Amino acid sequence: MELIFVRHGRPQQVQNSDGTPADPPLAEIGKEQALAVASWLGEETIDHIYTSPMRRARETSQPLEKRLGLTAIVRDDISEFDKDSSSYVPMEVLKETNRKAWERMASGAMSTSPETLSSWYTNTVTQLEEIVQVHGGQRVAVVCHGGVINAYLARCLEFDIQDFMKFDVDYTSVTRVLASGAGHRSVKSINETAHFRNQPHLAVR
Repeated sequence: MELIFVRHGRPQQVQNSDGTPADPPLAEIGKEQALAVASWLGEETIDHIYTSPMRRARETSQPLEKRLGLTAIVRDDISEFDKDSSSYVPMEVLKETNRKAWERMASGAMSTSPETLSSWYTNTVTQLEEIVQVHGGQRVAVVCHGGVINAYLARCLEFDIQDFMKFDVDYTSVTRVLASGAGHRSVKSINETAHFRNQPHLAVR
């Protein structure tokens, strides 16, 4: 089967002073990105869509659901590792406003504790493996997050969990993995952005 990972579009910046989870919606450019990737993937045969419950993923999934005539299945365990954070700052904004924090994140350094990260990683990969087992021979889109995509790539390529953030995946980029029920995993592509070809203003991280 083929897993087609779609990272969410660019979200708004949200910082909640009361400590509640930020869970930002898409920014206007993120909505345009979601429409662009839906138009592109709408030309392919996709049997099912799964999505993270986080707002930026759900809003990215909706145009694809409409284009394909499918209803996405929501799975809590493909949420991002920072789902409970009260702040969400897009990387390009963080780079301008807090260079040191951006450098830490860009290098793959995680502020999450090793125990929490390990639990999140295990749950995420387990959920994705369950999707593989249920949908043998099919093509399944998974609308989720950069961390989730990197986690599954780490599983496929046998990276250490503490060093799993190896790849930049742009907003609404597409990453493909071929997976067999017997356990074979093959990374077909990472960070496809052909849907930005005639809309270069959408190609922002």
